[in-house]
This record gives sequence, structure tokens and C-alpha cells, in this order.
Amino acid sequence: MKAYIVDKYGKGTRLRLGEIPVPALREDDVLVEVHATAVNVLDVKIRNGDFRPILPYRVPFVLGHDVAGVVVAVGAKVRQFKIGDEVFSRPDDFRIGTFAEFIAIKEQSVAIKPHTLTMEEAASIPLVGLTAWQALVDRAGPINGKKVLIQAGSGGVGTFAIQLAKHLGATVATTASAANAALVTGLGADVVIDYRKDDVENVLHDYDVVLHSQDAATLAKSLRVLKPGGKLISISGPPDAAFAQEARLPWFMKVLMRALSFGARRQARRRAVHYEFLFMKPDGSALREIAKLIDAGQIRPVIDRVFSFEDTNAALALVEAGRAKGKVGIKLK
Repeated sequence: MKAYIVDKYGKGTRLRLGEIPVPALREDDVLVEVHATAVNVLDVKIRNGDFRPILPYRVPFVLGHDVAGVVVAVGAKVRQFKIGDEVFSRPDDFRIGTFAEFIAIKEQSVAIKPHTLTMEEAASIPLVGLTAWQALVDRAGPINGKKVLIQAGSGGVGTFAIQLAKHLGATVATTASAANAALVTGLGADVVIDYRKDDVENVLHDYDVVLHSQDAATLAKSLRVLKPGGKLISISGPPDAAFAQEARLPWFMKVLMRALSFGARRQARRRAVHYEFLFMKPDGSALREIAKLIDAGQIRPVIDRVFSFEDTNAALALVEAGRAKGKVGIKLK
């Protein structure tokens, strides 16, 4: 099968289109013919080598974390899916590889795709949808009636998280450029802060939750918009010891993560708020809940552009440039 391969780590490194074997099927796997995939900032960071301490992929490997396609084979113990099912998924870490014609995925990480979406639209959902779900549903707790700040509202996670937070009953603030204000307002944002003109800590006060996806300077400012007892959930780091424990990393990585997050945790303690790092995990059951919301019209995908499979490197470059609105897709079928 054809696949885009990372031969070496490095910023700006092009993926190589090559021929590799179709993945072997484990007894609890489904084999999916990829109809569409999508590019995430995580793909860029993994290719650049930024995540090698926690995701030490050995080159060569195939990149890609989002998929929508059709089941073409099932393992002996698979019970939820059959050949011909249209599905979507975020494959497990160390089993990624959706920039390819086929991928084998653990049954528990797969869900039937939303019926109302095309393959390209469905492929835009898994990683960002699960990230927002795990932050706002699993980590933040009930947010009905609470005030939530979602950074980078026009990005992949932001466009989904705004809609989810609004559906859950929160008052939603977000940061965006003036050019993207109409987009995020249309998704449900109640307050839009032009990050090029205004400082978020001077505008927002007494917020309950911040979904952080930016740099350390922005993290410090975001901690100051929280009220005592509030919570900052970061998807951009720094990772903490709790993450290392959950990911079953070696003891020295736990020590490293504790050191990396010391400054953020100390700032949080001084303000009587809570800091935690989130690294999204695949979850087919959560994807089923997300599909219900999409089919009910509560959440819609936001896609900047869909590239052909032959233009996968161009899609990666667009995401790396940081100018995409919502997600960037890749169509195979």
C-alpha cells in the first residue's frame, strides 16, 4: 500500500511517499481502508521530534492521527464492527499511521462515523473532538452555568471546544484575530478577545476553566483569569508527573515531568487554582457520544481546506504555518 513515511526527524522535513505492507491484523483489530484523514499540530510536533521523550517513534514510521473509512477486515475477537461499516477513529499511540491507504486499529478506539458527515468531515473530528471532550467533560467536571476560556478559538481544537462548551451550558470566551471573530461567534463564543490588541488577563476575571493550548507566557496570564478553585487544563504543556504516571513512563521521566511543570504548578498554587496537563487518549465510546451530538446538529466540523493524498506534504505545511481555520483534511477516496 502507499503511505507517507517519516524517514528522519526535523522541522520542515518532507514525508516520503512509499510502498509498505498492509498492516497485520490483531485479533481485536479492525482493518480500515482510509477514505480520508486530517492533519493536526501533533503530527507536526511528532515529525519535528518535539515529542520524542514521551513518544519515541523509531524511524521510518507512518504519520497521521485521524481517519474515516470503511472496515475491510475484522479480527477474530471483534464484535462491534463488520466488513462494510463506515467508521472514524483516532488510533492508539505507537499504532498511528493514517497517512496511508489502510490502517489496523484496536476495536475499542473505533466508532461508527456520524451519518450526516462526509468522510472528509468525519476525519476532521477524532483527535480534536476527543481532546475537547476529555478536557471539558472528563477533566473540567460539570460546566453548566460556568465561565470557560478556550484559547485559539479558530484552531482545530478551539472550533470544536467552543461548540461543545456551549452545548454543555457554559459561558464561553475565546481568543482569536479580528478576521476570525465572526467564525468563533458563529460557533457560539459569547466573548471574543482580539489577542493582537487586548491582553486576556485585563479583560477576563473570575473564570472557572481555561483550556490552554498556547505558550508559557499565555499560560501565566491565563492562570490569572481564574477564580480561586478554578482549573487550567493544558494540552500544550508542560507535562506533569501525573501524566507520566498515567502514561507509565520510566521513573526518571516522572522526575523530569515534575521539574518541567514545577513553575506552572507553583503559579497555580499561589493563586489557589489547579493546573493539569492533558494528552488525549483514543476512546471509541466517547467518539460515539460525539457522533450523536454531530448527527443531532449540536456540533459541526470546521474545515479550512481538503488536499489530495498526493499533496499531503502541502497539507502538513499549511498546519505548520499556523494559519488554518479549523482542520486541514486529506482525501484518498
